[in-house]
Order: sequence, then structure tokens, then C-alpha cells
Amino acid sequence: MSVLVVGSVALDSVETPFGKADDVIGGSATYFSASASHQTPVQLVGIVGADYPTEKLQPLADRGVDLAGLEHADGESFRWRGRYRHDLNSAETLETRLGVFSHFRPKIPTQFRSAKYVFLGNIDPRLQLEVLKQVEKPKLVACDTMNFWIESRREDLLTLLKHVDLITLNDGEARQLTEQSNLVQAARWILDRGPHTVVIKKGEHGAFMFTRTSVFFAPAYPLESVFDPTGAGDSFAGGFMGYLARTDDLSEASLRRAVIHGSAMGSFVVEGFSITRLMEVTRADIDARVADFHKLVSFDAKLPV
Repeated sequence: MSVLVVGSVALDSVETPFGKADDVIGGSATYFSASASHQTPVQLVGIVGADYPTEKLQPLADRGVDLAGLEHADGESFRWRGRYRHDLNSAETLETRLGVFSHFRPKIPTQFRSAKYVFLGNIDPRLQLEVLKQVEKPKLVACDTMNFWIESRREDLLTLLKHVDLITLNDGEARQLTEQSNLVQAARWILDRGPHTVVIKKGEHGAFMFTRTSVFFAPAYPLESVFDPTGAGDSFAGGFMGYLARTDDLSEASLRRAVIHGSAMGSFVVEGFSITRLMEVTRADIDARVADFHKLVSFDAKLPV
């Protein structure tokens, strides 16, 4: 079963303590698609300018990403330039040029509107709501957001929460949105406003998943080398949603496995710049890393007598 993603398709220039990359493909929808397509077909909706090297997206198309919803417009593509210092959990934005993305109004192709799994990438919550008016009867709608929208479009974001099943956000965003310092309280605050599942990402410290009746935690995978954290959250979301769409199972057990698959994909993407590693890994690599996650958290609960 396919998954629909609506978000940015960008060109990134990134500098980390371990190297730099200029004008590489990025954007929330791109990272999500590169990750989710390991599990299931992906339908991508986004916009690029006349300067975008669309041939670099062909490997995604070859792997089952339908680009029929990618709009081409006159003007410059969305570009982001950032730098990470030794604290790889936070990026220093050096330049953002929205280009044609500033005029993006998502148009969902007719053949995409019956998607059962929908991920609303990090865009204006008003646009996320517009997308929901164009899809028919999705089985699961998930969304992402960021501090800019929490601050500037708070009321629209709160309206959106009433119409989504799941939200992913990082710990700082959860605290900012809810004005709660405690993440358990923050999750409960969000759950009270609509979603039945909240995933709070903590970067190198793992991820929590909260439902109304349970809490699940997945650690971050212990990596010796992290080259570029850009897109880790979107890659997590791609692995998470891709797994759910492939299994078409929304049980508690499946949601927990989806968190692990998301964590596995997030751990792969940071091993290289752009989507390079996501395009290299195989299903065998993913299965092996998921097995490693199981070993990380497995223990004998039997108490000594």
C-alpha cells in the first residue's frame, strides 16, 4: 500500500566538522521518500524551480517514488545552507531562500487522492489543512511541524491537530507547543487535542511514542561516525510510515515496530550527506539494523530468588 507525502524538495549546502556538500538534494519530502520507498511505493507532492537538477531524482523514481505530484515552476528552487558544529543536534542556518516554495499551494493529483497513508511534511499548517480537503478517506494521517509554525501559526496548528491521527516533533518543539517542560505532560497535552499517537524525537537520545494508554521508547543507534544529521527526522518519519503502509497494521505492536524501523532509517541517513546512504542500503541492511535494535533493548526481566 502506498503512502502520500507532501513537503519540500530542496537543494541543501551543508557543512559539518567532517566535511561539506554543496547543492545536494534535500527537503522534507525528499528525505521521507528516500526512506519510505524501502518499504512501500511513495507518492510525492512538492514544487521545484527551473534550476532544479531533476535528473538527480531519477533514482527515487526507479525505486517506486511517483513524482507525478512534483510541480515545476519558473524561478529558483528552495535552497537551505547550514552548518553543524560539534553539537550535531542543532544546525546553524546560514541562509534560507524559499524561491518557488514560498508560493507552494499543494495540488494533489487525482490518482493520489485515495491514499490510505498520508504524511504532511513540515509546511505551513494552513497548507497541511488544504491537503486534507483533497484526500478522500485516509486510514492514517500523520504530520510534522517546527518551531517557526508553532510561533507564527499556532492557532492553525491547533486546528490541524484535530484532524490528524499522529504527530511527530522533537522535544524542543513539544515543549514550545505545549508550554510544558515535562515530555510526558507535553504528550498528554497534545493527545488531548486530537491525535491518538505522539512521537517525540530526541535526536541522539532516541524517540518516545505516546498513546493514550502506553509509552514506548526506542534508543538511538550507537554510531561511531555521524557525518550529517540533516533529514534525520524526515527519514525517521519515512521509515515509520513506510512500515505501517507496507504492513497495513495499526495495532500497538505494529506501531512499536514502526518506531524501530524509523529509528533504523534515521541512523542510516546520518552516515552520509544528503540521501546518499538511504539510496545505498538494502533490505538486508535494514533488517540487520532492526535486529541490532532488538538486541539493544532486550533483557531478561527474571529477578533473582
